[in-house]
Amino acid sequence: MVLSFSRTLLGLLFVVAGTLHFRVPEVYEQIMPPYLPLHRELVYLSGASEIAGGLGLLPRRTRRIAGGGLILVLIAVWPANLQMLLDARAAQQPLWWVALLWARLPLQVVLIAWVWRASNSSSERER
Repeated sequence: MVLSFSRTLLGLLFVVAGTLHFRVPEVYEQIMPPYLPLHRELVYLSGASEIAGGLGLLPRRTRRIAGGGLILVLIAVWPANLQMLLDARAAQQPLWWVALLWARLPLQVVLIAWVWRASNSSSERER
């Protein structure tokens, strides 16, 4: 039951996050590394991937493929998190903000672990 709640919460988190990519794409475009092309298109692609992955975590049949896809998305968006930190440091943002952005980088690893666990459950009760 705890894993089911955790998976549902995680799925909802990704659906909401993905939806925000379509509601306020300019926010995500601002943190895109300059070496990447097609910023708006990549924002939409990552948003759609997050929505699909979040929904895919819910049914057992699609859980593993959705988890794998979400892990790839989390790895793919890591450069944007790094870019956000670099930009904040260059703009001499407040120290507390820069510290939060530093903390966000390893948070991707925590999210990857959460997705892995939620998508690879072998609980007998869930079969």
